[in-house]
Amino acid sequence: MTIAFHTWNTPNGRKISVALEEMGLPYAVHPVNISKGEQFRPEFLAIAPNNRIPAILDPDGPGGQPISVFESGAILHYLAEKTGRFLPRDLRARTEVMEWLMWQMGGFGPMPGQVHHFLMQPDGPARDYGFQRYHSETKRLYGVLDKRLAGRDFVATAGEPSIADFAILGWAWRHERHQVPFDDLPHVGAWYQRMMARPAVKRGFEVSLG
Repeated sequence: MTIAFHTWNTPNGRKISVALEEMGLPYAVHPVNISKGEQFRPEFLAIAPNNRIPAILDPDGPGGQPISVFESGAILHYLAEKTGRFLPRDLRARTEVMEWLMWQMGGFGPMPGQVHHFLMQPDGPARDYGFQRYHSETKRLYGVLDKRLAGRDFVATAGEPSIADFAILGWAWRHERHQVPFDDLPHVGAWYQRMMARPAVKRGFEVSLG
């Protein structure tokens, strides 16, 4: 059965389109134009009470009953559990994946998101302070990721990516926008090219999200 995927063309939306393609799940995109306030419509709030994209509605949820899921990290976890893919069963390996998923949700997303915000503000002290503060933290996070990827193909598992890679990739996709080149991040750069060369990832970025 087809999953209803409510989203917009943002890093958090791209995490899910990539995961859906990698997992081979049928889905239909339902654009939610956040620039027009469509995230506040009652029908969207019914499945995403925090008025943030993305959200999904799976008609074939646990026990064969429909389920809605909001928050991109929770969606990735749900889809991994549903398919049995990209999240190891072994507790040690599974914990590593969840550590890096939480790392993305708590930092490598909120921080570059603030960079995007301040870059759009009028020139002046407030813009400069905000940009410098959050850009510095964003670069630090990229450094953490680069060290993690030294000698690794993927962030938390060997042989294939995990939902943590999908989550992080959604934001690394915007690295040029938040002004972090890969020149001094060789391991991130190699990982990024490796991920973007995957056919399902390419489809996940090519599908129109609105």
